[in-house]
Amino acid sequence: MIEIIPAIDLIDGKCVRLTQGDYSQKKIYNENPLEAAKVFEAAGFRRLHLVDLDGAKAQHIVNYRVLREIASQTALTIDFGGGLKSDADLRIAFDNGAAMITGGSIAVKAPETFLRWLADYGEDKIILGADAKDGMIASSGWTETSTLELTPFIAGYRAKGVTKVICTDIGRDGMMQGPAVSLYKDLLKQFPELYLVASGGVCCIGDIQALEDAGVPAVITGKALYEGAIRLQELEKFIGRSPDHLAVSRKPR
Repeated sequence: MIEIIPAIDLIDGKCVRLTQGDYSQKKIYNENPLEAAKVFEAAGFRRLHLVDLDGAKAQHIVNYRVLREIASQTALTIDFGGGLKSDADLRIAFDNGAAMITGGSIAVKAPETFLRWLADYGEDKIILGADAKDGMIASSGWTETSTLELTPFIAGYRAKGVTKVICTDIGRDGMMQGPAVSLYKDLLKQFPELYLVASGGVCCIGDIQALEDAGVPAVITGKALYEGAIRLQELEKFIGRSPDHLAVSRKPR
């Protein structure tokens, strides 16, 4: 059964979503991320993808207090990303309740640091963030596109011990036009033992079913839940319990 991971992206301590990583296309869904996290927990989700968009832009962790609040007041297993550029950032993330961290820009710009983290903390705690636009790896909150191709980028880190990858197709993120199923199929053919987490474009329950049919181990979804395109009730068979009368509190701006 595919693992469904709800996402909370943070700007100014609020729950937001961007479109294709564009900070100028920001929509606030809830001014209290803890409230959203508790709804996800009550619905039966066990994991949360928490992204510090302020941190990604500032190049250091910013919203660690929100991380601590959610970690201390829910039982969700949190994977945290955004702005993790130094050993100090990493310690702050783990000290404030992250169970895992996702390293994207650090893996592009300082691979020796990312590999040291992998060696020190282990493959279960360090996730590779592979965010791609037109097949090329992007970094720094998706504001920069590198010269690294997606598949060789993953292959290099897979050979060095990475077992978990969150792969985001930036062109689809926030667009509600469906995930890049063929891309994930191709990646799994090349890396069959990889715990691949699909991200970007999910807009309906059929998209999740298509990813499961393709053998994708996990999927992150955010906007589809906040916009009501996927109702929590529809996810009952994936998360194992009925979330009747639950809704993600939305306060759009």
